[in-house]
Amino acid sequence: MSEKNTRKQIRTLYLMTTVGYFQIAAASWVALLALRGFSLLQIGMLESIFHIVSLCFELPSGVVADVFGRRKTLIASQMTSLISGMLMIFSTGFATTALALGCSALSYNLASGTREALAYDSLKQNGDEWFYARFSSTEMMLYRITNSTATLCAGLALWLGYRRAYAIDLFFGLIALGISFRLAEVKTDATPVHYPVGQEIVSVVQESWQFLVREKKARNIMLVNALIGAVSTLVLFFLQAKLPLTGMNSALLGPALFVMGLGAALGSRMTAYFHKYRYRAILLFGTIGVLFAFLMSFTGLPALMVFGGFIGSFSDDFLEVRTDILLNDMIPSRQRATLMSVNSFVFSMIMIVLSTVFGWIM
Repeated sequence: MSEKNTRKQIRTLYLMTTVGYFQIAAASWVALLALRGFSLLQIGMLESIFHIVSLCFELPSGVVADVFGRRKTLIASQMTSLISGMLMIFSTGFATTALALGCSALSYNLASGTREALAYDSLKQNGDEWFYARFSSTEMMLYRITNSTATLCAGLALWLGYRRAYAIDLFFGLIALGISFRLAEVKTDATPVHYPVGQEIVSVVQESWQFLVREKKARNIMLVNALIGAVSTLVLFFLQAKLPLTGMNSALLGPALFVMGLGAALGSRMTAYFHKYRYRAILLFGTIGVLFAFLMSFTGLPALMVFGGFIGSFSDDFLEVRTDILLNDMIPSRQRATLMSVNSFVFSMIMIVLSTVFGWIM
């Protein structure tokens, strides 16, 4: 891949993120479920179901990306996201909503680690691995800004109702699908050429396992990062349902979620200015920030809850981007998507346990 095509590839990934994650219904799904009459316990159970599905398919999806190609896997992810949106529109109760969220989880699995692997190996072909830190920071920032802008429309989503809100999500999902076809596959040693598919799958799994057994540092980084990320994610999820209960006007919910999302965007961007700091210092900062957000969620004061959410999301993404860069530098290209999926797999395991627990205590 030429340097010109590499730049085009990176721009396409940026555009795909910007368009694909503008989902006003998905960004405020907890509030929409609460509006439909689902209890916080049921919402917590649905979140657990999402992560159970994610747990089952996270590693296989990474292997699929490494064996069959990252471009095809990202296209499949967009298609599955569209199916999830259509199922949510026609959902009538707990079971059908769970099915829709299961498809959403599968879509997430297919994209998780795949986008990062495609970007890193595209840059690696021209010896531009150094640019990945900027890509990771910018891509996360674009995701957070887009997602936060979508949450700004939470009031609109609640006014429209879940069916029309998800129809808008489908519209942007179709555009993102079209953009994904502009991506180019990267020919690396991770792309099967001479071996049968079955043999290639076994080989990728074996080599990934050997890496995890050998690299204790990578295992520990994945575990700690997943735990902090899970707590931050759940605090923000349940703030969607808790803020209106404090007396906050529903019209202010979107702006409140937008402000908290901006914290994440700022955190992901600020990582680039602290690259000389040791990972342990970044980890300590992230832990303190997320713990602060958790404690503020119990104050019952909207201003403090939103401020806590801002600090928590800033700290989480500040740590997340640094972790992503560190892990990609450690992981070989051949198993990149698979091993990055392991990172998400650990996150899902923790979320399964914590989702219902948070639904009970919050």
